[in-house]
Amino acid sequence: MKKRNRLENIGAAALAACLTAGLLAGCGASGGGSGDGAETDGGKVFYYGDTTFNAENDESDVNPHNGYSGWACIRYGIGETLFKYSDTMELEPWLATGYENVDETTWVVTLRDGVSFTSGRAMDAEAVKECLEHLTETHERAKGDLKIADITAEGQTVTIRTTEPVPALMNYLSDPYGCIIDMEAGITDDGNVSGTGPYRATLVETDKGLTLVKNEDYWGGEPKLDTIYVQTISDGDTMTMAMQSGELDAAYGLPYASLPLFEGEPYTISSVETSRSFFGQINYETEALQDADVRAAIAGAIDKESFVSVLMDGNGSAAVGPFPSNFAFGDSTVTAQPYDPEASKALLAKAGWTDTDGDGYVDKDGEKLVIRWLTYPSRQELPLLAESAQASLKEIGVDVQVNCTANHLDYIESGDWDIYASAFVTAPTGDPEYFFTTHCLDTSSKNRGGYHSDELEALEAQMSVAFDEEERAALATQMSQVILDDNAFLFASHLRMSIVSGEGVTGLTAHPCDYYEITAELDKN
Repeated sequence: MKKRNRLENIGAAALAACLTAGLLAGCGASGGGSGDGAETDGGKVFYYGDTTFNAENDESDVNPHNGYSGWACIRYGIGETLFKYSDTMELEPWLATGYENVDETTWVVTLRDGVSFTSGRAMDAEAVKECLEHLTETHERAKGDLKIADITAEGQTVTIRTTEPVPALMNYLSDPYGCIIDMEAGITDDGNVSGTGPYRATLVETDKGLTLVKNEDYWGGEPKLDTIYVQTISDGDTMTMAMQSGELDAAYGLPYASLPLFEGEPYTISSVETSRSFFGQINYETEALQDADVRAAIAGAIDKESFVSVLMDGNGSAAVGPFPSNFAFGDSTVTAQPYDPEASKALLAKAGWTDTDGDGYVDKDGEKLVIRWLTYPSRQELPLLAESAQASLKEIGVDVQVNCTANHLDYIESGDWDIYASAFVTAPTGDPEYFFTTHCLDTSSKNRGGYHSDELEALEAQMSVAFDEEERAALATQMSQVILDDNAFLFASHLRMSIVSGEGVTGLTAHPCDYYEITAELDKN
């Protein structure tokens, strides 16, 4: 097999206590927000509001080997992966300087010299081996993605052998769960770890926030801030007022309706199109939804354009499939059930659902068609999507009962739902296979509704051994079309992510993969 060489040798708890009456009152008095000096007795301090650090999002700590907590690890500058993504979602060196794909199942990775963990231990091949072995022992999604048979370590060279071809292995290792942490230092009871990033966490509190301090020995240059308080703020109005009052220096996840308040000086808004999608999954255990005509009727009754333009204030794009149109395998390459309420009514009638009692809702055999719409509130778009779907489906006579709860996973477990709407970055590794393996296959951990397609399984068997990028893109298009033809997933929109920074803040930039936020370049003057 031809060898491939790529990238080779290319050179908060304190704040939580201040959250009262909808404002972060008092914490900024000694150097908090952008309204006063950035310097305090403890050095340069930064206050960052975020909506995502919570158990509801499966980010209960900063341990990348726990669920989706790797997102917190990488976003907040604690951990780093072997490779990272450029603004065009191409792999580039990070903790590794390059790799060689020796054959279909053998990969040799060269590590960067001069990198240390915040524990003080040098990052060498043995440390990476220990980390990846623990990852695949404890993290089911990583184990399924990586398919590692064995790892050998020698100096700064790591050799990884897989049980079968994994063409996207380097992409998968750049997922947040691939943050390299020091297993000798261990994982604390509160889920803290020793990474290689510009900051280390000194306090981790689930659903509240965390405190970060400068890594004095960071390999990538001296971080510009001494202390960062990351505060979990789930209420949009609270975050908006805190940003306006100067109690926060920057915020991620502000309500769309609030963004116009921060246009122009002294604020800066960094926005970028991402592959984070908002979509619903069909529960195939629901008898009514086993009917293809009913699924098609529901898909054709959701007004995506109105949802994006009105409820999202244009901060995104209406979706056709799982990937945005700027991807080679994105929305421009597939088709979905068009928005057509009258056609949806006809499909329902074809399936035997009509309004026999004149109450405005369709029924069949004396039972009204009720859809239990399950979602959660930590992503502001999801309650809005539920509101939009409830209104548009009512027009075709479907009664949508919304359950928007932080305990959504309990309802998933019990099966007490019909459509589950969630947010997910469908191509965080720059490769299309990720979405299908996590959501659409018999073995997928997030195939919540029990969807199965013989055709899709066969296409994935081809994708899993395809190394050519054009071939992978073509397969992804076919796979997207399969799930769209089945109306197994109802894609509503893709997100335009925005981060608002206050006066004097530099180095905070939204990224297409939605990973990298706090870096050594973040500063406040």
